[in-house]
Amino acid sequence: LNSEDLIGSVPMTSTNKDPILVVVQLTGGSDYMNMVVPYADPLYYDNRSTVGIPAEDVLPINDRFGFNPNLGTFKDLYDQGQVAVVNGVGYPNPNRSHFRAMDIWHTCEPDIVGTEGWVGRIIRDLDPRGENPVTGVNIGQALPRALVVPGVSVASVADLSTYGLLTNIEEEARRTKILERFSNMYGQAIGTGAVKEYLGRTGLDAMKGADILKEGLSRYSSSIEYASDAIAKSLRDVAMIHTADVGARVFYTQHGSFDTHASQPAVFDKLWTEVSNAISDFWADLREHDADDNVLMFLFSEFGRRVRDNGSGTDHGAAGACFAIGPSVAGGMHSEYPQTRSEALEQGDLAPNLDFRGVYSTILEDWLGLDAVPIVTGHFE
Repeated sequence: LNSEDLIGSVPMTSTNKDPILVVVQLTGGSDYMNMVVPYADPLYYDNRSTVGIPAEDVLPINDRFGFNPNLGTFKDLYDQGQVAVVNGVGYPNPNRSHFRAMDIWHTCEPDIVGTEGWVGRIIRDLDPRGENPVTGVNIGQALPRALVVPGVSVASVADLSTYGLLTNIEEEARRTKILERFSNMYGQAIGTGAVKEYLGRTGLDAMKGADILKEGLSRYSSSIEYASDAIAKSLRDVAMIHTADVGARVFYTQHGSFDTHASQPAVFDKLWTEVSNAISDFWADLREHDADDNVLMFLFSEFGRRVRDNGSGTDHGAAGACFAIGPSVAGGMHSEYPQTRSEALEQGDLAPNLDFRGVYSTILEDWLGLDAVPIVTGHFE
């Protein structure tokens, strides 16, 4: 990756607006080779007799690679120069466990169990005194590790359209349930003491910011008709909060599960149709509100899938792709697509050639104007 090329030539200060980051997590390991299809490579079809996408169905990027046919609206954004495809992303000695691999992406710590999330560190750097409880906003049922840093509060809301419609008792019960789920998920990984301390200091506070977000409901109107699936609702909520101008700087949401061991074509096609359409509607919504020029969207998954399919789907792999989307990115293909010949594979998987922490560093420094080293714990190209 010529990392400085990822963001493009528009400096973030040119709009006189604060730069905004929207992170979309594709949970479960989205199949890299079926997102960005090496349709001119015979080895792709040799290895994928079940899930391979016929060359004539691929949406060509160039004469070697193309998008999955369900990414039509995504391809439209690509053709407008607003999608950067970052190839071959991963880290040394890839971990193929969902929980651990996601944890590595969340904390930037492949060798130890990290206690701070990279997005939480961003929020702390952007708002060191915690003056705005909605600097960081999570849209979803659970708070991902990426957002967790002791003392840093994050507004977390499951669905803005229902938020505030529940009675106080129902709302309190839901909050308690979310916090319990959080405690159960992370107690074993980072110790119950650390979890209790985090929840004691910021847990309940982490949902108070959602009260401010209600303002977004009253201010927002749009001609865009989002679909009714989860990622469409989540990105509509991001658009709603962003256009309400309440000072939110970092958004996080997720969709899945992309863990397609079985029946991959049907599951993968449905999920990517939803993601592609939701992203297209989101950007159309922001353009309608003249609120797109200071926003960067980043999509990632914890790993790709194995090169050879298993007869029904694909198993956990290594290298994957990330996507940076928005009017300020340098659109196109970045970094090298990993080689598919058997001797180049690592345990049957595409070998990563670009460290994800280097991709994070580019976004942190060139987009948000932050020092990446303490956030990603080191220097990465």
